[in-house]
Amino acid sequence: MTPTTTPDLAALFGRMTGDEKHEMAAASTLDVLWVLYDRVLTVTPATVDDPDRDRFLLSKGHGPMAYYAVLAAKGFIAESTLDDWTTFGSPLGQHPDRNLVPGVEISSGSLGHGLGLAVGTALGLRAQNRSTPRVFVLVGDGELDEGSNHEAIALAGRFHLDRLTAIAIDNGSSSHGWPGGIANRFAVEGWHTTTVDGRDQDALHAAFTASHDGPHAVIAMTRNGETHA
Repeated sequence: MTPTTTPDLAALFGRMTGDEKHEMAAASTLDVLWVLYDRVLTVTPATVDDPDRDRFLLSKGHGPMAYYAVLAAKGFIAESTLDDWTTFGSPLGQHPDRNLVPGVEISSGSLGHGLGLAVGTALGLRAQNRSTPRVFVLVGDGELDEGSNHEAIALAGRFHLDRLTAIAIDNGSSSHGWPGGIANRFAVEGWHTTTVDGRDQDALHAAFTASHDGPHAVIAMTRNGETHA
């Protein structure tokens, strides 16, 4: 997809005010989300139900402010919706709801489930003989402590899911870590891995669109609290 002029995402992000416990964690995802929706994903407000669309799953759903800002910038939701987010009657909760927010593939926020859902989605698309759609899932480094993610990583490698890309935000939030770093956790199970600056949009785009044999893990290095896009 051809990149468009980046809107003032920081301003859209800033329209969501109130007692948001995960604002800094959400800010770390802004560049990743913008590059995906502006330059990579084949999904628009008009194609949210197209069976051959790309799928994006936000596993890191406990901090959706950046996600909502990007969805508003791309026309999935009205920008004015941001102003009363999390209030009574607003479709924008502190966890995204696929039944209320256009374009949202999964309701998330309970950490540790998104990667497994992405693996299942990729397997389902393969079973339907759909070779066009790609599946992208954004996870946080802290939720990789969950055992369900280890099982999903192993399964994706065994089934050689070459239409699957996991994006792991690494901002030092992991409680236990992994010998050799996050990338090694995927690599030992047969994933192709790429580590990039999570604020470098061109590097992110190159990583997201690179050809790979088997599933791909992109490790996006960021610092909590930065809002660059």
